[in-house]
Amino acid sequence: MATFGATTTNANPNRSTEVVSPPSDSVSSLCFSPKANFLVATSWDNQVRCWEVQKSGTTVITVPKASISHDQPVLCSAWKDDGTTVFSGGCDKQVKMWPLLSGGQPVTVAMHDAPVKELAWIPEMNLLVTGSWDKTLRYWDLRQQNPTWVQQLPERCYALTVRHPLMVVGTADRNLIVFNLQNPQSEFKRVVSPLKYQTRCLAAFPDQQGFLVGSIEGRVGLKEGRRKFEVVGGIKVFTTYVSCMFASTAKRYLLFDFSGKEYHTEPFVHHTFATAGSDGAFNFWDKDSKQRLKAMLRCSQPIPCSSFNNDGSIFAYSVCYDWSKGAKIIIHQQQNPIFTYICHRRQRSKASHGLERPAESEAFYPFRLEFELNADEIVLDIDYKDHYH
Repeated sequence: MATFGATTTNANPNRSTEVVSPPSDSVSSLCFSPKANFLVATSWDNQVRCWEVQKSGTTVITVPKASISHDQPVLCSAWKDDGTTVFSGGCDKQVKMWPLLSGGQPVTVAMHDAPVKELAWIPEMNLLVTGSWDKTLRYWDLRQQNPTWVQQLPERCYALTVRHPLMVVGTADRNLIVFNLQNPQSEFKRVVSPLKYQTRCLAAFPDQQGFLVGSIEGRVGLKEGRRKFEVVGGIKVFTTYVSCMFASTAKRYLLFDFSGKEYHTEPFVHHTFATAGSDGAFNFWDKDSKQRLKAMLRCSQPIPCSSFNNDGSIFAYSVCYDWSKGAKIIIHQQQNPIFTYICHRRQRSKASHGLERPAESEAFYPFRLEFELNADEIVLDIDYKDHYH
């Protein structure tokens, strides 16, 4: 483990604060601690870095804390729910557990037969789940060397999101596999993404009532439903997941994160999320009103990853090459900055809690609405015309 860092400043279109000592290669993931303002970034230079983000009013200061190395590029990261430990995985086919706050050394806790693309800690089960390009999903008890269960996937894992008991996995060939973690050893439901191209990312709602799916075509699907329960052996069991709705935007691919990791008493945190994409733009949205809360200026490079802090007041995003065109167009010595943007109450508020309706230039207007009724679900496919760009 090594310390690093030297203070730098850099102007950017949205006047965000640049994180000091950014990675020397493209950033692959960002994640904030669920307990404090510690930001972790993984990158293609084989490194996992951590900064402390200090906020005072409208001023943000970032302090480099520590870093560790993998043998090959790192693709994903996640925090343990107590905010003490970071998990990271990547092209070296292993997952490392880093006891960051205690200053301990990283140890390998999981292995796959191909690069590890996604991982998540499930506190309700005290298990780590990892998804790989070896077409498996594996559950790990950190006290054991071997996985507690290996779930075969139809294709390579590209995206994963967990809000217990809901878990959704996106794979190649546009498969979306829904798991009920009350019975994690079998698929609950498998559907084909309604989006036409490769799945890029997934994000479950904090209330487990649905999830977002984004693809490289620049569309976002919002799958929302109600949960039905039945009593089995005196236990209330999640049995059915129905109804969905889809919307589109003008990005080539998108990623998103909800403002706040859990439900909060403050109404402005409910159902607010951000999208970002390869066009270098990021936007804040209200899920329920389907209104854009704020459209930001485009950056000069793609935004491959982003993350909210635990109370939704800080949004971190990276601006760098996204490897969508391979190694042949790499620009040597290009910068790979990470920025932090302070989310003002207007970006975090719900339209139904005192926020004025967005101006016409920031609103979405539906021009096509189609219904498809099946035995177990209602599908609404909504296209929107974006008047902003």
